[in-house]
Order: sequence, then C-alpha cells, then structure tokens
Amino acid sequence: MLSDAVMLEIATVVAKAFELAGMGVIVAGTLFALGKLVASAAGVMRTEHVAGKRDLISAFRKTLGRSILTGLELLVAADIIRTVAIEPTMESVLVLGLIVIIRTFLSFSLEVEIEGHWPWQKVAAPGDRDADSD
Repeated sequence: MLSDAVMLEIATVVAKAFELAGMGVIVAGTLFALGKLVASAAGVMRTEHVAGKRDLISAFRKTLGRSILTGLELLVAADIIRTVAIEPTMESVLVLGLIVIIRTFLSFSLEVEIEGHWPWQKVAAPGDRDADSD
C-alpha cells in the first residue's frame, strides 16, 4: 500500500504532466497551423484568388482552435487532479469551479468559431430542408 506522501507526490507529478501536455498541444498546434498556413499561402498567392485567401484563414483558425480546445481539456484535467488529490480545500474547489466555467465558455466559443454552429444544433446535410427549420 502506498503512503499518503507517495500518493501526493504521484498526483503532483501527474498534474504537472497534464499541464505540460496541455501547453505542448497548444504550442505544437499553433506551430502546425502556422506551418500549414504558410505552405498553403504560397500556392494561393500565386493565383491571386481572393476566395482561396479566405479559405486559408478559415482553415488556419479551425486548426488553431482545435489545438487550443485539446490543450484546454488537458489543462482542465490537470486542475481537477490538483484540486481533488493535492489541495482538497473549499477555496481550491471554488477556484476549480470558476476555472472550469471559464474554460467551458472558451471551449463553447471556440467550437462555435470552428464549426459555425452550437454543438447541440443539427448540421444541415446538402438538400436537407428540415434542418433549416430548427
């Protein structure tokens, strides 16, 4: 059986690992989105196609938004581990609740930005007139 001190140390290391993973996903996703943007922009700039430029920005924002969402999920997991396992005080639980509310709002905002609709809204399939009435 593990002692409380060992369990606390494990929880601390796991929470830090989740924080590092969350930050890493955001940084790597940003670099990936930028690289994709630069590589795609070279082809679009040669054609002077305005719609293609808008598509580039849209694709960049989607890729960046998805990496931020994934990073936020990992950071929330780190906060939950830290609050539940390391500092289970009422103050830390309230701070965690506030952090989760803020990050949930950010996640919903990013989801709407990426997908163009709320997560619970039905996406209209091509030729589907029933989805337009929602």
